[in-house]
Amino acid sequence: MAESRLHDDAVLVIGLGRFGAAIADALGRMGHEVLAVESNPKIAQEWSGRLTYVVEADATNPEALQQLGVKDFAIAVVGVGTSIEASVLATANLVDLGVKQIWAKAITAAHGRILERIGAHHVVYPEADAGERVAHLVSGKLLDYIEFDDGFAIVKMRPPKETQGFTLGESGIRQKYGVTVVGVKSPGQDFTYARPETKVSSHDLLIVSGHSQLIERFAARP
Repeated sequence: MAESRLHDDAVLVIGLGRFGAAIADALGRMGHEVLAVESNPKIAQEWSGRLTYVVEADATNPEALQQLGVKDFAIAVVGVGTSIEASVLATANLVDLGVKQIWAKAITAAHGRILERIGAHHVVYPEADAGERVAHLVSGKLLDYIEFDDGFAIVKMRPPKETQGFTLGESGIRQKYGVTVVGVKSPGQDFTYARPETKVSSHDLLIVSGHSQLIERFAARP
């Protein structure tokens, strides 16, 4: 069978909606082999040839997953989003088959709690996470934003005027605002690790880390 030819680091992706398809496509571009399972024949046909393997099958049916050799996958992603029941059943089947690392998409907090209770190792909330991220970007002060569970964030931003023309040591950003500039990118150059003697210009971009509230306060500077 096709799946027997997959490498040990291959990833199983169930559901090729927007979330599942984006993950499968990204994994493929990163060099991973992907076995995608999709119940909709039209969608399965659309992705056939674009991913390593695409199989039209019903992941809520444990026998179908057994026949695909799903138990041999170390990592699986459940991207089903249109049906909570299908998401839960597919995840439960993966748990029963002993998949070691299961990532599952949740639509709501209640859905996420169910996925966790039946054994999903990682539950993600793509819509909520995207909304949170966009909320930090709409002001135009931040160019990119990643926040972790403990409130710690890393952002890409333009330098406030008070830092322009000064070295990071002279600006005293950490002392004043409690955040750390970890990298600086000048036009036409790669990002470099920030040092006290690094001088900031108005055309530079900063990579800043720290608590999200402190970063927002620093980014709000003119």
